[in-house]
Amino acid sequence: MKIAVAKGDGIGPEIMDAVLSIFQAAKVPLEYEFVDMGKWVFDKGFNNGMTPEAKETIEKLGILFKGPMETPKGKGVKSINVTARKTWNTYANKRTFQTLHGVDTVFSKAGIPIDITVVRENIEDTYGGVEHMLTHDVALSRRFITRPGSLQLVRYAFEMAKLKKARRITCGHKANIMKLTDGLFLECFYEVAKEYPELIADDVIVDDLCMKLVTRPDNFDVVVLTNLQGDIVSDLCAGLVGGLGFAPSANIGDHICIFEAVHGTAPDIAGKNIANPTALLLSGFALLTHVGLLDTASMIENALLYTLESGVHTGDFGDRNTPSLNTTAFAETIIANFGKKPANNPKPSLVDLPASCTVLRLDKNPMLESVEGVQERIVGVDFFLESNLQPEEIAKNSLRHGGVKFKLVNISNRGTQVWPTGSKFTNLVNQYNVRFETIDDLPLNQQDIIGLYVSMTGNFKVCSLELLHQWGEKKGYSQAQGQ
Repeated sequence: MKIAVAKGDGIGPEIMDAVLSIFQAAKVPLEYEFVDMGKWVFDKGFNNGMTPEAKETIEKLGILFKGPMETPKGKGVKSINVTARKTWNTYANKRTFQTLHGVDTVFSKAGIPIDITVVRENIEDTYGGVEHMLTHDVALSRRFITRPGSLQLVRYAFEMAKLKKARRITCGHKANIMKLTDGLFLECFYEVAKEYPELIADDVIVDDLCMKLVTRPDNFDVVVLTNLQGDIVSDLCAGLVGGLGFAPSANIGDHICIFEAVHGTAPDIAGKNIANPTALLLSGFALLTHVGLLDTASMIENALLYTLESGVHTGDFGDRNTPSLNTTAFAETIIANFGKKPANNPKPSLVDLPASCTVLRLDKNPMLESVEGVQERIVGVDFFLESNLQPEEIAKNSLRHGGVKFKLVNISNRGTQVWPTGSKFTNLVNQYNVRFETIDDLPLNQQDIIGLYVSMTGNFKVCSLELLHQWGEKKGYSQAQGQ
């Protein structure tokens, strides 16, 4: 089986060479096609950080094994790591965090074992990167949470938890504040949970989750989160087990998967052959497992665990009273320990079930869409206005435009209501949200909204607008703080 390999930037080539040398010594039945990705590709003028040939190869082979990559700063280009995950719809980011004997942490010293898997949504949320300056003082970022995307991610998390024989799966969220976006994600979580009665499914508000993770991490098993919150929580969990140097990452999609180290490129030590390859090697185990090389992955992982347990270390961790090994020597020690098992948590011997990666040849983009159970109605509109007037003046000028179909119901500033009631102690910025709703539940259409928009532009600069939708009795929009 052939896979695509991108060595990465900085220490990437050194740690990738070390990992591939371990695979070669273990006679891993994989072939490698090296592809051009990373900062040096950006520097050649490819704005997505990969050559067209690299993109074609990865889409043909279906698996990418990649080292850490740097995105050039100050050039207006998007992260190559995020671009790769989103382009190929690797919707589930799976990261496992386990106690590694030989890697001392406050928890290992206290005898508290950690075995947490974080499943992070990988496509949506603020990582859509859709941002606008509404005024010279006000920036807006759109946060996309979709039902199909959430269901896709959550179903993967439950299936993975079932295969792992997990006891508990927890949804981390902020639905108490973001009632529509995180609320939708949480709704999808419990919808899928009904299909897995054998698993304990619960939810924790994400700030409370962070506190509980650093006080009793052993209480958690599988944690599923939205993209941004998952990004933060997964790095927090890395800190529990020794840092990003011990945190593997697998990005799972229906057609393409990416296995990578998520630590930095460490340019300060690049070329010195002293970097720690453990995170990339752990990600390699996930790759081998994914393609059915279960026994091979188990054998190499036991050799790594035995090596760490023996006190062997690179310069970034371990007992400072014992000499550290360079990258090459560390890999050679792991190879020398093939066939040995650690005293703590040895991996069981399994049977290799090699599988080929089936990559579909798609002639159009897949459309994810759920069935709309109740008919949608337009019930109003939010106008985002640029103005430094006081709320009463905004209201006075807006009221004249409502006509026979619209009533002015609310004016807010930074999400806090300032009209019809409010406080003079509320600081304002030069951007208001003015909400109109339908009178007497009269039906509205887009032409009605456009007519109101044109009328409002007679008094205001309209930066943006959003339709207010309703499905049955369920409103598709939030209220202002204090409304």
